[in-house]
Amino acid sequence: MKGVLKKIVIGSAALCLLAAPAVQAGENIKIGAVFAVTGGASFLGGPEARSAQMVVDEINKAGGINGSKLELIIKDSGANPEKAISFAKQLIEEDKVLAIIGPSTSGETMKLKKIAEQGKTPLISCGAAEVIVNPVAKYVFKTPQKDSFAVKKIYGEMKNLGITKIAVVAGNTGFGKAGKAQLVKAAPDFGIEVVAAETYDKKATDLTALVAKLMANKDIQAVVNWSIVPAQAIIAKNMRQAGWDVPLFQSHGFGNIKYVEAAGAAAEGIIFPAGRLLIADSLADSNPQKSLLLKYKNDYESKYKEAASTFGGHGYDAMTILATAIGNGGTDRDKLRDAIENIKNLAGTGGVFNFSAEDHNGLDIESFVMLTVKDGKFVAYESK
Repeated sequence: MKGVLKKIVIGSAALCLLAAPAVQAGENIKIGAVFAVTGGASFLGGPEARSAQMVVDEINKAGGINGSKLELIIKDSGANPEKAISFAKQLIEEDKVLAIIGPSTSGETMKLKKIAEQGKTPLISCGAAEVIVNPVAKYVFKTPQKDSFAVKKIYGEMKNLGITKIAVVAGNTGFGKAGKAQLVKAAPDFGIEVVAAETYDKKATDLTALVAKLMANKDIQAVVNWSIVPAQAIIAKNMRQAGWDVPLFQSHGFGNIKYVEAAGAAAEGIIFPAGRLLIADSLADSNPQKSLLLKYKNDYESKYKEAASTFGGHGYDAMTILATAIGNGGTDRDKLRDAIENIKNLAGTGGVFNFSAEDHNGLDIESFVMLTVKDGKFVAYESK
């Protein structure tokens, strides 16, 4: 059976969907997903799962791929790596899925890399740590921007501000540990000295002791917090409650307005790198992402009655990338893997994706902009 070309539009991207001989018309194309829908990382996995399902629903409403509907099988890991491992094996061995999107966290993803490689099953992760794709693993890709790019954006702004001595704090997660390592590694290149580097438990509910310890070091001119846990709001509150007003920078894991709401007035002035989704309304009409970002934001918020976040965007991008690759490569896993690796100039919520054999993230440093919090909202940061 030869595939029949069909074009539909997801966001602003026109997808040419080509059915492969492995799937007969009318058969579902099974896609696996492992997301932390519940638990401590539900602010990641919940929006990711909902966004991915939204893409699938849109494709199926348009008739699917050559008459074949996409079937998204979502497994809720609760951010537990052992559950993620079990679900990934089940999806590959029992459900016979074509590919897997997710998981939500870097720690889970690092556990699943070997499984994806052994099962020769494409995995498009929503975890952010650069170690997911560096070094490159044949079947593993990711949608969030590289943490090394985030570090460079933060340090570039610190240089503009004349900041040379900083404290680095991070949660004890895969994302936190990887980001901390990147921050320490890159600091000398920007003339920055990390005079304190601390790690806290991801379940911490009070960081006043850590803040007091840092405040005792009078050399510290700014703090960088690297985490995806509620501590992003907690450290901001504890710093301001202690009267410590040095600049607070956060990672790209801060891109959820719920953190701002949790921190309240203490969130004002936080500086962090993020994709353009959070400021989509203010982008120039010529921006290649604008129409997609506005459509995703409006569709998501209308459907789910909650603010869109960069995390949901990661799930949206993963499913859109996969749908595009199915269109280009069909439903043979190896051909699908090759098709993902050859995607060029695909606008997503995180940036414009250009994958290659050497780059399984596909985004450059320009996928980031610097944002800040003003009057409880995310706005573009104006460099000093």
